[in-house]
Amino acid sequence: MTSNDATPSPLYAKLLAETAKIGWAELERFFARGILLRVARDLDLVSVAEAIASDDTTQVTQWLSAGLVERVQAETAADFAARDPDLWAVVVSPWVCVQERN
Repeated sequence: MTSNDATPSPLYAKLLAETAKIGWAELERFFARGILLRVARDLDLVSVAEAIASDDTTQVTQWLSAGLVERVQAETAADFAARDPDLWAVVVSPWVCVQERN
């Protein structure tokens, strides 16, 4: 969903309903499987999930190239484990998208 859209798409609404706060301990197994994607705070987590689910390769590639979406690295995982920050996640099989919130 872009900021110009008046109403969210049905997919966006579905993903929004499936987005929830989650602790790092619950996400560690997805990190271990290599399927955990970190979404930068500047992006709308649900919009990223929508782009992945819609196979919007152009947009997803731009985010990946800019480092705004990336697989969670070991350093980030260790940081999350140490701090247990406020994390939100949504599943877009096979990926789990996660974002730290303030």
